[in-house]
Amino acid sequence: MGSLAGAVWSELPEAALVVVPLGSVEQHGHHLPLATDTTVACAVAGTAVDRLPGALLAPALAYGASGEHEDFPGTVSLGTAALTGLLVEYGRSACRWAGRVLVVNGHGGNLDALRAAGGVLRAEGREVAWFPCGVAGGDAHAGRTETSLMLHVEPDAVRTDRSVPGDPTPIDALLPRLRAEGVRAVSPTGVLGDPSGASPGEGGALLDVLTGRLVAAATAWQVDASGRLTG
Repeated sequence: MGSLAGAVWSELPEAALVVVPLGSVEQHGHHLPLATDTTVACAVAGTAVDRLPGALLAPALAYGASGEHEDFPGTVSLGTAALTGLLVEYGRSACRWAGRVLVVNGHGGNLDALRAAGGVLRAEGREVAWFPCGVAGGDAHAGRTETSLMLHVEPDAVRTDRSVPGDPTPIDALLPRLRAEGVRAVSPTGVLGDPSGASPGEGGALLDVLTGRLVAAATAWQVDASGRLTG
């Protein structure tokens, strides 16, 4: 794996693809750690870098926009405005020497900032894009999807004996209440979904799917106006 943190400047490949995991510090129920989104983003990004010639894995951006989770202790949110500014300045700086910058996002609450920053950077002519670690049909938060991924990537961090189900309503239907009232008002456990049945095998399969999609999209490099990889 090419590591930006472990490199020296004189050995960096010319016009490198820099892959940046973006996560959050926020509650994930009683059974998953606060850094779950960052851990998943790092796993997807790191696995993809091994399959992308000349790519460099950058240190993770470990804080995001998590205002909907702030009623739970442990959550630390930068907010959308601050995260947007951070991403814009990161892209402007890295693109002084990198050929492309790709942000691998592990937290849905970061999407507004990614779209805003991506739009600014793309309009400035910078080759910056972002990729969401979303799973089709997966539950929204700290349910079976994320629990399976964590059981595969970092099993010692999962408190399986403490897992409890939360609200299983699809995220699209929950969004108005989540934005107005926050997660705790919708699910006192902090879980949106049901972790029952999660397994490391399922997590490995999900990681393979996410990584395959990321590698294909990064190779094609088709980017919309908001900066999202569309492949």
